[in-house]
Amino acid sequence: MAKTTTKSATKPAAKAATKPVAKAATKPAAKTSKASAKSATKAPAKPAAKASAKSARKAIAKSAKKSALTLSMLKPSVNNMSVRVFARAAGLDHSETDVWGHTRSPEYMARNPAHLTPMIEDKGLPRGVLWESCAIMQYLANKHGLEKLYPKAPAKRAMIDSAMFYLIGTLYPYVARATYPALNFPQYAGEVGHSDAHPDRKSEAQKAAAAAIAEPLEVFHSFFRNGKPFIGGKNPSIADIRLAATLEFLAVIDYALPQWAKEYMAAIEKKLGKAYAEPASDVRGYIAYVKSQAEA
Repeated sequence: MAKTTTKSATKPAAKAATKPVAKAATKPAAKTSKASAKSATKAPAKPAAKASAKSARKAIAKSAKKSALTLSMLKPSVNNMSVRVFARAAGLDHSETDVWGHTRSPEYMARNPAHLTPMIEDKGLPRGVLWESCAIMQYLANKHGLEKLYPKAPAKRAMIDSAMFYLIGTLYPYVARATYPALNFPQYAGEVGHSDAHPDRKSEAQKAAAAAIAEPLEVFHSFFRNGKPFIGGKNPSIADIRLAATLEFLAVIDYALPQWAKEYMAAIEKKLGKAYAEPASDVRGYIAYVKSQAEA
């Protein structure tokens, strides 16, 4: 796994319970050794020196191909968590900037008029930036040939895409309506939670959304997993990362996850290790803080 550096624009009010993302233990790939560099600069007319110079040039070229990636994110968000987990699991050399409180600044909106996170900046993109967690993971998996996380075979890829689109189109809206009031996140315009409705009506709507989660959740279990450890088969895919991260929010309302879902999330965290655990700790820390405030 490549090195991750994290910058912080401003810290959220809920920082008390969150922990900063730890630096990944591994170093960026393709570092030229001092010995190789020294041999290359001397360049005596000996076969051994020529070989060293050639090796150095190859190492530099390999390093250049794997360009650093800039990720703007919000630590308490599961949408952002998805890309943070993916970048670590993929071993991508990247830096993170916490843009809490800055997504509507003129500087940010000049690059991202949708003022959304997560957002990546990459030279290969037509406009230089890309937002939407699923699109980001698809793009980076395609760019770096990460078939283990996003298979190239059309039928297998279609199932991964279908699972992600079903999640963002059906499951996540229910999760958002059920959890955002407790998370103190702004709710969507036009919905009961965003209206001037009586608190009792808002509470009823929140409970109805929580009750509706069970059906799409079972679809992931019976259809997309279909007896496999993960949607991706033996290994977690980008759809698994997106689903597991989404389910993290349900802890804020003490949602009773079915046993298979608990085991599934534990299996993903075990498989991905720190790549999952580090970003998850920020989400869990924020949830713990919110719950502690509610109980105070």
